[in-house]
Amino acid sequence: MEDTTDSKEPRVHHESPGVLDDNAPAPALPKGTIDPVYESKANALNAAIQEIGMGRYQWALFVVVGFGWASDNLWPIVTSLILSPITLEFKATKPPLLSLSQNIGLLVGAIFWGFGCDIFGRRWAFNLTIGITSVFGLIAAGSPNFAALGVFAAFWSVGVGGNLPVDSAIFLEYLPGSHQYLLTVLSVFWAFAQLLATLIAWPLIGNLSCPAKSTSCKKSDNMGWRYFLIAMGGIAMIMFLVRFVAFTLYESPKYLMGRGKDEQAVSVVHEVARRNGKTSSFTIADLEVYNTQGQQGTDAKAVLSRKLEKLNFTHIRALFANPRLAWSTSLIMIIWAFIGLGFPLYNAFLPYIQTQKGAEFGDSSTYIVYRNQVIIAVLGVPGALLGGVLVEIPRFGRKGALSGSTALTGVFLFASATAVTSDALLGWNCAYNFMSNVMYAVLYAYTPEIFATKDRGTGNALTATANRVFGIMAPIVAIYANLETAAPVYVSGALFIAAGVLVLLLPFEPRGKASL
Repeated sequence: MEDTTDSKEPRVHHESPGVLDDNAPAPALPKGTIDPVYESKANALNAAIQEIGMGRYQWALFVVVGFGWASDNLWPIVTSLILSPITLEFKATKPPLLSLSQNIGLLVGAIFWGFGCDIFGRRWAFNLTIGITSVFGLIAAGSPNFAALGVFAAFWSVGVGGNLPVDSAIFLEYLPGSHQYLLTVLSVFWAFAQLLATLIAWPLIGNLSCPAKSTSCKKSDNMGWRYFLIAMGGIAMIMFLVRFVAFTLYESPKYLMGRGKDEQAVSVVHEVARRNGKTSSFTIADLEVYNTQGQQGTDAKAVLSRKLEKLNFTHIRALFANPRLAWSTSLIMIIWAFIGLGFPLYNAFLPYIQTQKGAEFGDSSTYIVYRNQVIIAVLGVPGALLGGVLVEIPRFGRKGALSGSTALTGVFLFASATAVTSDALLGWNCAYNFMSNVMYAVLYAYTPEIFATKDRGTGNALTATANRVFGIMAPIVAIYANLETAAPVYVSGALFIAAGVLVLLLPFEPRGKASL
């Protein structure tokens, strides 16, 4: 893409209010697109954070924000792991409805918390998301029937859905520009979460569940999934307590400034500097100097307006400004949509499918099913790390890594349908999980790189929406495709292969180039 903006937008020197620094990074949005007073003050705060640099506070924040990344993958995995035993106990005629309720909750959570954190603050949203997840996760362990469990899954997912939009906003607002790559490194927490969930499910669900062929399944014989939910809710509660008690999250300086609390914003900057063992030259004068430019909107309406500015039609039109950009934006949305349907269509029902196939192979041991889930999950961690290596290979880059890993994910799904033994099915599923983690690692890095900075928020919002909406469709497709057949596997595999082919048609390769 051609850079039509000035990559050296001047920034404020803290030694003297109003003096500019030509060496500071450019702002995310071009001058004049938002409230001018807010824009100038935000640039000054960015420079202040850059001056402090990366320190102890940000590294601690990296860990607690990682809890959010882990939660984003942990709870969808929880739903997939408990699907088989709850189907037996509650005699559910349409098991995918549990996944549907979860995906609706995720969509609601992403919208509510994403906009809400700009109204009532980052701090409360940051703490409440995992808190809500833990409470409803624990309550769900006592569910008397399938419908109740579906309701509780939707409620805990409202919390889960807010983790990425809230946590990424907080992390970026405290990160110096030189360390923003750490947002990508957080994906390691995502892979470890799957491993953690399956390690705990293996002994609990594996040993304390009704046999797969049971015609009658009593609660007392099927307590494994309930203990598992208690364990997961307990882990989420520990995460919540670490965030709320052991770690002090200061309200975002940009949020405070946006609500007219300039003195508090400056105070937070100095407190972060103190925690890092440094001092900051930033003063209230560095913000007040911009009050001469006009009146800054500080009420909730103004704050929401600034948030909506990122999603207005000006930025959407910019993503389709010329044929090449329109082609790129449309393709990446379609790719996210295909993956949004294909991934949960198979992954959310993997233990259930394994149980059904195991019965066919004469090996439907619940213990074996969950042992295999652990083995599959282990392969996800190196997959996520390999993705970071592949994207830097010359003449292969992001597109090659993304296309290859996405298509191979689909190929391995098709291959799994040919398995005639449990061991063969395990092998293909290991290959699938390894490749899907490579795919996600590259996808999370590639997507924001192909959007210009000024339109990146809108681009990310469009791809995320496509992904969540199609994710809601996955359990609906599963209901009518019949999970006891290979149909969901074929549909999911075809979607991944199609997405892999579409990646080759993307016009931009950002390897070795600076994002605009």
